[in-house]
Order: sequence, then C-alpha cells, then structure tokens
Amino acid sequence: MVQIIEFETQETTIEGLALIRMKQVIEDRGTVREFFRASAFEAAGIPLPAFRQVNVTETNPGAIRGMHGEAMVKLIAIAHGTAWGAWVDARPESPTRGAVFQTPLEPGVQIIVPEGVCNGFQSTGDSPTQYVYCFTDEWVPGMTGVAITPLDPALGIDWPLPVDTGDRSRISEKDLAAPTLAEVLARG
Repeated sequence: MVQIIEFETQETTIEGLALIRMKQVIEDRGTVREFFRASAFEAAGIPLPAFRQVNVTETNPGAIRGMHGEAMVKLIAIAHGTAWGAWVDARPESPTRGAVFQTPLEPGVQIIVPEGVCNGFQSTGDSPTQYVYCFTDEWVPGMTGVAITPLDPALGIDWPLPVDTGDRSRISEKDLAAPTLAEVLARG
C-alpha cells in the first residue's frame, strides 16, 4: 500500500518563519521525502533560497544547540531521530520581535528560518538526532548575527528533557554565556 503526504506549509507566530511538511511517499520499502522542490516553494509563496552550504549535525539525546540567528536564511530538517525545535525573533525591525515559536521535529518536517531569527533545538529521541542545515551563505567565524541563551526562562521554551548546566555534553559554555532575550532587545 502506498500513502502520499502532500507538501504543505503552516504560518507560525514569527513573521517569515514557516513550518513545512515535505511531500512524502510511504510504501512497503520505506519512505521517500522531497527535501527541496523549487516549484513547491514557489507555489507556497516562499522565496526560493539559493543555498551555499549544507551541514548535518549529530546531537546526542538531551543535548541543546542554539539559539543562533546569523545573517542568512536557513532551511532546517531532521534527517534521523527527533528534536524539540525553538525559534526566537531577534530582528530589530520585525513586527514579531521577541516572539517565540516551538514545535516537535521529526523526519518530514522542515522550518524555513529568516535572517536574524534565532534557531535552537534539543535532541529528544533514544538515539542521536541528525539535524540538517541549509544556509544561503557560507558560515564563517565572527559573521554577523545574534545569540540568545536557550535557557532564558523569559523565552518560555518547554525543553522536554532536563539540562544539567554543568555538563558540556548537554549545553556549550558559549550557549550558556549568550545574552538573555531582554538584553538583546535592549540593544535595539
């Protein structure tokens, strides 16, 4: 038996951040997912990103990465495993500045992340999560961007697994030391 899940998009609480369900064909041998189809993005009214770099991270269960908002558009997806995704609008001129969106992530779900929107996630499965990042620019150390500590209580992020802030296998020193949302918003 063949099941087809059609491509669809869903607006979020952050302007320009879209949740995407990839077209998927599920059958006896497994699943085929369309990672990117230009015509589907065009039909949904999503500007076509021109990717210049693609990374895959493998993150151990319970570990958190983020919240980082570089000066580039990202298309993110889970290749294997599950995660809890969270995004914070840190753009100075955005009408949704300070808004937070969070959702469970699994294979078949993507998020298009505008420039300046902070992206973070926690690996939630029993095995490492493979998280795919497509960037519209090549990442370089010191590039323009903003970071917010993912453990800022003001964000209201419901990280599903407890985080030991002294355990570097769960959260990096850099992410812990990042400013709070209030500090970022006060900068203007």
